[in-house]
Amino acid sequence: MLTVLTPTLMLLPTIWAAPAKWLWPSALLHSLLIALASFTWFKNTAETGWTFLSPHMATDPLSSPLLTLTCWLLPLMILASQNHLSSEPLNRQRMYITLFISLQVFLIMAFSATEMIMFYVMFEATLIPTLFLITRWGNQAERLNAGTYFLFYTLAGSLPLLVALLILQNNTGTLSLLTLPFSNPFHLFTCADKMWWAGCLLAFLVKMPLYGVHLWLPKAHVEAPIAGSMILAAVLLKLGGYGMMRILVTLESLTNELSYPFIIFALWGVVMTGSICLRQTDLKSLIAYSSVSHMGLVVGGILIQTPWGFTGALILMIAHGLTSSALFCLANTNYERTHTRTMVLARGLQMALPLMTAWWFIAALANLALPPLPNLMGELMIISSLLNWSWWTLALTGAGTLITAGYSLYMFIMTQRGSLPTHMIALDPSHSREHLLIALHLLPLILLVLKPELVWGWAA
Repeated sequence: MLTVLTPTLMLLPTIWAAPAKWLWPSALLHSLLIALASFTWFKNTAETGWTFLSPHMATDPLSSPLLTLTCWLLPLMILASQNHLSSEPLNRQRMYITLFISLQVFLIMAFSATEMIMFYVMFEATLIPTLFLITRWGNQAERLNAGTYFLFYTLAGSLPLLVALLILQNNTGTLSLLTLPFSNPFHLFTCADKMWWAGCLLAFLVKMPLYGVHLWLPKAHVEAPIAGSMILAAVLLKLGGYGMMRILVTLESLTNELSYPFIIFALWGVVMTGSICLRQTDLKSLIAYSSVSHMGLVVGGILIQTPWGFTGALILMIAHGLTSSALFCLANTNYERTHTRTMVLARGLQMALPLMTAWWFIAALANLALPPLPNLMGELMIISSLLNWSWWTLALTGAGTLITAGYSLYMFIMTQRGSLPTHMIALDPSHSREHLLIALHLLPLILLVLKPELVWGWAA
């Protein structure tokens, strides 16, 4: 664990000591080395037990893919932010990179924590750098409103989790993830017990987010700078899924009937948010709502509590993390040239940026789950496990899949096809930095097709 955590912490003094000319290259190189070092966590993926154990941290086949995704994203955020921060004062640039690094440290500690209270503290700590990113470096005046929504939705959901964890500690005598699955938590007889169960899951359902408590997400995505959108879509939403998987292993024997309403909400959310995507005019808002739709499937797959559901949820989380982050990067490349997120005003870009259109096409196909990409693998596993639970789920998941294909193609056609508007003159060409950035998102996604056991080892 420390082979990655220590270099990440060492990156902080490097950022503040580096001369102005070398600030971005040194940060990029250092973070790329950390990302490459994180691949060592994939060792022993065939084992079902814990590896890299230390007194407070460890990895297992559930946390390893998420940890590697976290480390992989830091160099990509640095690459994506370089252009629009170049005009800012030097110390503000250093502070911006420092927020990423602190966020990565908190996320590594959250995903590798073996103690539930440590996980809870790190889960909450990720709020602080993200809030600063949104409210300080966001594009518009609404960023303060978006930051308030983000903070209060997440805090209101996670305070019951703290109480629920303390009650669990009181009853079982431990909150260690190594021993909790073997402890025997109390049975859900009374109304208070059922409230305790809901408290365990509420924070994670808000973080995912579940349809109904999702309003903070589109606001946060639209107002955040590019790096904020990337980390939010790729990793911070996955904290919710990871936490649900961890807590449900403990509550396994208790939760069958209680989770039914949440499954229905999640699947209804897949259809509803997909329909909302079809009516969006704002490109970033469309991608944000598509995240809610995909996470609805993940919630359904986790709450069904079958090995196939859990595996499909983990695969879809990793695949969605790379895909949605790539889509936000592509939306940002459009925004830097056209200075608008409205799709009607920034259309027909295939004429001006043909190579970017190729990346857009691959990302849109990944978003609609084209075979043989991991997105489809995850969705099929979740849909089949839900189908095994109830035939009626096929109506919602089938409609959701069709709508997803519809809005993905709508997004591609609106931004790329047609004639270039007359008000667009002297567009910058696409840069190697941007092509490298999108390639580093989409190549791992395509390579996962060749070795999918890296992300499904947990339930194998």
